[in-house]
Amino acid sequence: MSQSRLDKLNASLQTSDLDAVILNPGPTLTYLTGMHFHLMERPVVLFFAKNQDPVLVLPELELQKTTSLPYKLQVFSYPENPSEWDNAFRKAVQALGLDGKRIGVEPRQLRLMDFGHVKAGAPEADYPDAGNVLSGLRLKKDQTEIEIMRKAVKIAQSALEATIPSIRIGMTEKELSSELVVQLLKHGSEPELPFSPIVSGGPNSANPHASPTERKLQAGDLLVIDWGATYDGYISDLTRTFAVGEVDDEYQKMHKIVQEANAAGRAAAKPGARCADVDIATRDVIEKAGYGKYFRHRTGHGIGMEAHEEPYMRGDNEQLLEPGMAFTVEPGIYLAGKNGVRIEDNVVITETGADVLSDLPREMRVVG
Repeated sequence: MSQSRLDKLNASLQTSDLDAVILNPGPTLTYLTGMHFHLMERPVVLFFAKNQDPVLVLPELELQKTTSLPYKLQVFSYPENPSEWDNAFRKAVQALGLDGKRIGVEPRQLRLMDFGHVKAGAPEADYPDAGNVLSGLRLKKDQTEIEIMRKAVKIAQSALEATIPSIRIGMTEKELSSELVVQLLKHGSEPELPFSPIVSGGPNSANPHASPTERKLQAGDLLVIDWGATYDGYISDLTRTFAVGEVDDEYQKMHKIVQEANAAGRAAAKPGARCADVDIATRDVIEKAGYGKYFRHRTGHGIGMEAHEEPYMRGDNEQLLEPGMAFTVEPGIYLAGKNGVRIEDNVVITETGADVLSDLPREMRVVG
């Protein structure tokens, strides 16, 4: 990991009212440092103060991860005895002179346990939300990140294509989900998938965030598969909807409408457009077709090191799209108790428009 990302954080801190930020294991810590840590019972916290080298508190067993880094890092390690952990945090705070200062936190990531140890080291500090300082760091992907994400999309698409021949009427959603996970791993995904695949047929497909069940696929079902791969720390997140055998005309019509909405959303994605414009473009197609009330979620969300990050494609989001922003376009129609459709692609804003990373056929395909 280059010094440039830490420099980017330092520049962001300069224009804020914060003296420092703290980060525990998660995408932002990995993005900045290149180091991977799991959330566990032993705390790991990075302290980053304005114009100072970063300081890391970690257990002795993780020390090897800090060797041969391409930037300066001060390390305070602690042994297995929990009574000695707060002392390492005190030393870290003293090294940066942070007690009584404003130390920003990442509210969606920092655990109460980690915070307790930091607070023991800096009891007089304030701990405001550092969301504004941190959110911009990963918002615009560089070319290297985009190519990694393109690979994550390719892995996901190849894995689904390898899974499709195994789909049979009478197969359970769980069986299909398991086969897809095996294919994702075979095709090169990291074991830690961005999320467990959503495999939902018939009435279950009308629940956007359904979990696979023991329900068997039946002729006449629509089959929604929402899946993704992880490659080199970055993710893909795709959805396609299939017909299990012959399906009613209405469901074929619904699929065509969602296909058109997806195309409209992708077409609306360009630099200078609002996030809201992408949402409005997909929603207009579905509303004009008379299914507006059956599209019950935003059009998309940012992707990168996380399956859900900024920016968000919502009708009220005035944020302007800029080159490097990556997100999903995933309109849907969901008829409760009957069937649902969703078609999702991954998009990156370019200087002139949008690069659609996914190219798996969007037409309704018959399986089973």
